[in-house]
Amino acid sequence: MSAIRSLDELAGLMADRKGLYVRWSLGPEADLPAVASRDDLTGVCLPGLSASSLDVEPWWGGRPLRLWAARRLYDYAHLPHVKDPRVRPWLLTGEENGRGPDNEPLVGEVEPVGWIDRAVIDEATREIGRQRGRWGPLDRSPREDREHPA
Repeated sequence: MSAIRSLDELAGLMADRKGLYVRWSLGPEADLPAVASRDDLTGVCLPGLSASSLDVEPWWGGRPLRLWAARRLYDYAHLPHVKDPRVRPWLLTGEENGRGPDNEPLVGEVEPVGWIDRAVIDEATREIGRQRGRWGPLDRSPREDREHPA
């Protein structure tokens, strides 16, 4: 599988097509045999892979796709620290089968597009750091255990 190596490359893909998702996991080889996620809290098997949509919402207006992509990546960049250091983001397309317990899309009929290189996550973190607002990752680990992306 090829790799997306910059935030600009990812934004370009987003401009060219709708229906892209980011999944943080061990990758397609681990996910595609079952095409299901499991809710960490309850253990319930979910009808699709938990993913984050990269489709831009209308309220975003003409703001940069690069910043939208940075936000979407940064929100979950803590997962390798919380779940497993081998967890990486990858890009996919598919059909939404429903919503998970955090209102995240559950994607089936998955087609992998490419890995998202660590350099893109680092770039996204820097982009978020330049913003005036206060954004943080969607990290639910206890405060004393939190490790935020560097």
